[in-house]
Amino acid sequence: MNHFFSHAHAKQSQNAIRISCAMLLVALISLMSPLIAAAGELLAGAAKVDISNRNVPVNDPLYVKALVIKEGHTTAIIVTVDAVAIGEIGSITNEYLGNVRAQIEKDLQIKPKNIMVNASHCHGSVCKDVEQRTIQAIKAAAKNLVPVNVGVGTGHEDRVMENRRLFLKNGKEADVRHAYSLPPDEEVAKIGPIDPEIGILKLEKKNGETLAVVYNFAVHPIQGVPSKGSTADMSGFASQVIEDNLSDGAIALFVQGCGGDINPAQYKDVDNPRDAETLGNLLGLSTLKALKKIKCTDAGSLKVMNETLAVPRSNNETRIASLKVEQEKLLNSLQGTSLNLKTFLPLIVKYKLYEDYPSYYSHRYLLEQKLGRDGLQKLDAENRANMERYINNVYRMEQMTRNKANLRLMTKHQTRNQAAGKTLDVEVFGIKVGDFRMITFPAELTVNIGLNIKKKSPFENTFVAGYTNGYNYYAPTADQLKNVGGAQEDSDCMLAPEWQAIFETKAQEMIKALK
Repeated sequence: MNHFFSHAHAKQSQNAIRISCAMLLVALISLMSPLIAAAGELLAGAAKVDISNRNVPVNDPLYVKALVIKEGHTTAIIVTVDAVAIGEIGSITNEYLGNVRAQIEKDLQIKPKNIMVNASHCHGSVCKDVEQRTIQAIKAAAKNLVPVNVGVGTGHEDRVMENRRLFLKNGKEADVRHAYSLPPDEEVAKIGPIDPEIGILKLEKKNGETLAVVYNFAVHPIQGVPSKGSTADMSGFASQVIEDNLSDGAIALFVQGCGGDINPAQYKDVDNPRDAETLGNLLGLSTLKALKKIKCTDAGSLKVMNETLAVPRSNNETRIASLKVEQEKLLNSLQGTSLNLKTFLPLIVKYKLYEDYPSYYSHRYLLEQKLGRDGLQKLDAENRANMERYINNVYRMEQMTRNKANLRLMTKHQTRNQAAGKTLDVEVFGIKVGDFRMITFPAELTVNIGLNIKKKSPFENTFVAGYTNGYNYYAPTADQLKNVGGAQEDSDCMLAPEWQAIFETKAQEMIKALK
């Protein structure tokens, strides 16, 4: 009898243990559910961390923002940083990307090649511990994964930017920079294109609240603010407008496109303070307008690709030599003139205002004419000749400043390329979220690159981002590289013209694979 009760009691205990284990397993699964998405179900989380350098005057905050997206066993991370570049220039080091990826792989077991980091290219001042704060943002986003629906669409904005490339009547090209003066207006024949498309990925919680918005646009966010303080510039203001008008906690991630030769509008204005907030507000409102029309569904899927591409390095030895010869010719063409700035300015005003009688009132000229004298006429001829020489000298010196700036850039890259070998390895990243597809490149792509890739893509919502997963200076088109030494994009470049066809071919291969 005692044996029977003892056996039954043991059986009950075993059942109780089984039930407890099952309940514990259910609880664990419930806790871990954000981390193991069912096939076809997308999970996402987003977070942002302030990365402003508070040791300098700050006009508005800079952020690192992270979006973690998961489907099944695939996890992708999109990081956007309000900084000039991911390594090479600015305060973010060349070790930053590798260190962030390594730490995230160690802590979250997410593959390094599934992480894309894009720099807005704003010229704000970033804090020294930006690496640690980036890791913090990614972990915060990964900790709060929730099921989401996906929407994709495009917006349009053409008021905030302009192509900075000037096509001159002599067949050469120049660019609009603060580093030097522009060619005379009468020498300019046309300008290059812009890309007004805003590529948008919208992630919505199941309750209809917006979790995050990724928006891709091509423009240099380098307008600045009246206070001259550190700023996230127009892309930062645009993101703030978007976040302020969506669900509480929604995060807007600006992904820089092919903005290598795209300036803010009226970049060289000297009559008004430079104010990026006005332009940013326009971009933000245009993005919001497009967001209203985007419907989110649960028909989303995630795919990530990452390939290393070898592209040829430039060899500009011949062009550097010829530009030095051109500089010498310009120097030798300068002419002596009796004038200096002090005497030139009042003369040019008089001779432009009063072309017939610049040196005195008309009656004096008429008197000399009546008396058979020509003193004033000869004075005018001498002054006009001196002014013409002075103006020609100014134009030649302006050309020399442009040449000097570009020659310095070319020489720097020539030295580096000659020491590094014939090719440069670059990382090309591709991601598909629902019908949203994006291809990236680690350099300042010029706008025609993006326009070409989007036009050839078999998918409607295809977008292109430069400034991603590293920085290799400018990446202009093969045609633009015929102008080496004439514009910054061509001169601040490590690539040979053949790079364009190699990248655009690879981009199409990857886009087609992201089906």
